[in-house]
Amino acid sequence: MIIGSYPNSRPRRNRQSAWTRNLVRENSLSVNDLIWPLFVQEGENQSSDISSMPNVKRWTIDLIVEQAAKAKELGIPAIAIFPQTPADKKTEDGYEGVNPDNLVCRTVRAIKSQVPDIGVICDVALDPYTSHGQDGLIRDGYIDNDLTIEALVNQSLMQAQAGCDILAPSDMMDGRIVSIRDMLETKKMPNVGIMAYSAKYASAFYGPFRDAVGSTNNLKGGKETYQMDPANTDEAMREVSMDIAEGADSIIVKPGMPYLDIIERVTTEFKFPTYAYQVSGEYAMIHAAAGNGWLDLEKTMMESLLAFKRAGASGIWTYFAPDVAKILNR
Repeated sequence: MIIGSYPNSRPRRNRQSAWTRNLVRENSLSVNDLIWPLFVQEGENQSSDISSMPNVKRWTIDLIVEQAAKAKELGIPAIAIFPQTPADKKTEDGYEGVNPDNLVCRTVRAIKSQVPDIGVICDVALDPYTSHGQDGLIRDGYIDNDLTIEALVNQSLMQAQAGCDILAPSDMMDGRIVSIRDMLETKKMPNVGIMAYSAKYASAFYGPFRDAVGSTNNLKGGKETYQMDPANTDEAMREVSMDIAEGADSIIVKPGMPYLDIIERVTTEFKFPTYAYQVSGEYAMIHAAAGNGWLDLEKTMMESLLAFKRAGASGIWTYFAPDVAKILNR
């Protein structure tokens, strides 16, 4: 590294005006970096607020198609679908997750029929469908890894057949990526992508999301036996390495901002498409602080997303996506 000395070197010269700052800017944020998570609910021509996530709603299928069209118009390349499953369809075995006519599959078909050019990502996990709120199937009081994988493969098949472009397994079961990839190859669907939640931590930042999908009151116990310990970094490298070897096309680090070091290390070591998920708790904190007048919402929102790019992320899952896209499109 070349280090100058004062007064010959004055770093402020490159910061003295907007155009000089633009010339030397090392990282930038674009609409192409954004993935917009959306919540779908049953019904028609209805939406409902999520109290812990200001300005985020659950939409019925007809209205979520409109949101998909809005995303396309704003230049957002992809949306991700998460369901609020009715309580009477939640069971111990999460069977609704493998129903080809479940809420997610019907939503994907509707979007693809009316907004065919938008990328659609589907969450692969059982927690929206289980009465106990866990991402896997329970046997003898423990989340059974291999039994869960069988259900996840069937769920992935239903979503792929409905028209999903990218499957995003968020369950953190060992070996689920290779099992899903083998199924896609066997079923002659090699172009369906897998964006793996490879480094998903057992975080306290997921609370508002669980409110959104209606699993807060269902959840019995924690998820520490399959989601990662927040204290670990080397373990994340092993998880990412395994998922890449098993056929993932890209990976996700979740949560985002508390794990910038993980994003940086993954992108440095693997040089592989890596996405940050700015989770519900991060979103809610920024909104809460801005709502109290402690932070400028727009500036903080934009700075938080730029931090992910600076850490090396290829893109960002964020509930701020439509607001950010409008700013970037000005």
